[in-house]
Amino acid sequence: MAGLKSIIALAFVLACGFLLVILSGALYQTWWTLFVVATYVLAPLPNFIFSKCSGNDDYYLSSNTNNGFKDFGQFLTSIFIVTGVCLPVVLAHASVISVPAMFMSIGGGALVYSTIIAYSTFFANEGDDF
Repeated sequence: MAGLKSIIALAFVLACGFLLVILSGALYQTWWTLFVVATYVLAPLPNFIFSKCSGNDDYYLSSNTNNGFKDFGQFLTSIFIVTGVCLPVVLAHASVISVPAMFMSIGGGALVYSTIIAYSTFFANEGDDF
């Protein structure tokens, strides 16, 4: 079970990630990098929604077989993560944002995504409580 120190550390890393993304827009006067924040919000939603579509009590969708809903949710999540990383690269290639703003946005995205992964790892409820 994760403690209070891990929650504080995850909150600090998440705040640093958002700070980098906001600074990438503020320091270079281009606010196009804030579109990456939309992918942060949308990235964990398909995993959450599609993991709840089928329960473990279904006969054909037991944990021993492949679960199509869960796989499709992971596929959509990976699309959002790749979009969050590649959007600043495309914007920098089109000369909409500068290259340092691209690196700051990608660094902030890496911090945010790593926080989401660490949170889901620390607070995963694998077994039943009883």
